[in-house]
Amino acid sequence: MSKMYNKIFSLLFFIASFSVHAGEPLVFNEKTQSIQLDKKIYITPVTETDNLSELNYQVVNKQNSGIKFFLDKTPFIYLDVHDVNINSKTIDSTLLNFDGYEFRFKGYSNFFIEGLSKGDHEVEIKFMHLDSNEKESSINFEFKTIEATPLFTNDAIVIGLLLFLLAIIFYTSDLPIFKKFYGIVPALLLCYFLPAFLNSFNIISGDFSNLYYVSSRYLLPASLILLCLSIDLKGIIRLGPKALIMFFAGTLGIIIGGPIALMIVASIAPEWLGADAGEIWRGLATVAGSWIGGGANQTAMKVVYETPNDIFSKMIVVDVLVANVWMAVLLYGAGIHERIDKKFKADSSAITALKEKMEGFAAKVSKIPSTTDLMIIAGIGIAGAGLAHILSQIITPYFSEIKDTLEKIGLTSFASGFFWLIVFSTIIGVALSFTKLKNYEGAGASKMGSIFLYVLVAAIGTHMNFTEIFESPSWFLIGAIWMLIHASIILGVAKLIKAPFFFVAVGSQANVGGAASAPVVASAFSPSLAPVGVLLAVLGYAVGTFGAMLCAELMRIVEIGG
Repeated sequence: MSKMYNKIFSLLFFIASFSVHAGEPLVFNEKTQSIQLDKKIYITPVTETDNLSELNYQVVNKQNSGIKFFLDKTPFIYLDVHDVNINSKTIDSTLLNFDGYEFRFKGYSNFFIEGLSKGDHEVEIKFMHLDSNEKESSINFEFKTIEATPLFTNDAIVIGLLLFLLAIIFYTSDLPIFKKFYGIVPALLLCYFLPAFLNSFNIISGDFSNLYYVSSRYLLPASLILLCLSIDLKGIIRLGPKALIMFFAGTLGIIIGGPIALMIVASIAPEWLGADAGEIWRGLATVAGSWIGGGANQTAMKVVYETPNDIFSKMIVVDVLVANVWMAVLLYGAGIHERIDKKFKADSSAITALKEKMEGFAAKVSKIPSTTDLMIIAGIGIAGAGLAHILSQIITPYFSEIKDTLEKIGLTSFASGFFWLIVFSTIIGVALSFTKLKNYEGAGASKMGSIFLYVLVAAIGTHMNFTEIFESPSWFLIGAIWMLIHASIILGVAKLIKAPFFFVAVGSQANVGGAASAPVVASAFSPSLAPVGVLLAVLGYAVGTFGAMLCAELMRIVEIGG
């Protein structure tokens, strides 16, 4: 193995006619000709005649773009460019752009990489022809590397574990012996935290599993439709303007919290920010996009502010972990919201009236569900979700064609298929609430919607890894201070206007978590209130880019490193 390893890297005699990263020359090691990035990554051009049979490597090409694999199983990556149909003899040089780093190699090459860290990776390879008049050929693909193989990688086993945990939680929550425990720790919080522990201890891998994608794209739309089936629009309107006030208070907390948190850390210990101090605001801009709008807004901020890929990958971890911890706090608060409302002297009568009216309607049409009833309920939710997907696929391409224009006016979410999926699911659910189908609430429509939502909660939990806080503690410190400022502002406004904690929790999560988790927090108070979370989350998509850009510009002003 070691002989073959040395042989492979001896091929570097013809490496790199030039290399550039951010305007600075890359450092080469004289012995191996390795390229020094944030960590040592060996990039070797290889030809079809090189023997790689003794090495354990993963092939990445155009056909399997998006592949995920574990670094402890396959430490070597082979970038295969055979998908580009060209004559290798006509190629003057090959230009490799790997995660924003550019390298140029003489002649036609595939590439062999060793030493990658975990994360998402983007590759662009261009072939420069000997004839300068001939159009250059190129190929793009991406892949995800995961640090260590978990105990279970089969999603059938993972979903079995998660549903087993959910069953245990709900079973014990009805036992008298656990009454005091669940009076302190809400059941929904455990549905979230226990999968997080499984992920943190590498029993399962949220990064490798597709359960969150399936839950958010299929179960969430079906859940929204079933939860909106018996919606009381007039009752929601009667909740008054406090919901909107708390939402925008949360948005303000995100906008000013970022620059204040960055200023505090930069003033107290600028050395904690490391070599990326001058660029960290670009990464934090993507967090602002995520915490005010969502994934589409986050991506928009990455493009607008040209966030380097290595910083962006770390910011995703900060975003997910800090936001998930805050969601856990909100879920805990939902379990003791009556005590909080009493302390704030909040009037929650409108919320109570809405809950009682919805429960009264459910009791009025209640019946023991038959198999036919359950099948119809499942059909309403799943078929409605399918219709929402159809409508999303029809409208999204029109907005994707004008994506540049949308970015200029701050409406990048309109080019997101997920945004339209949530919008159409909500519209379908509300529309059906004006039909006789709303009577299926009596057979358990919202209960089935809640089951879908609890599975989503568990899937969200699998993306939380407590150990990651130790990898970049200074960046997590900024995120934690940022979230504390957000929390202070939204709680301060709530106390000032005597808003119930429901508005605090949903207004905050509609910003920080978006459509995937705002209805989860709202349903922690009552399943009938889930639509409120959805409506506010959609509003978050609309204002996300504007708010994130304002936050980014404020962070740009903050002096870093003197």
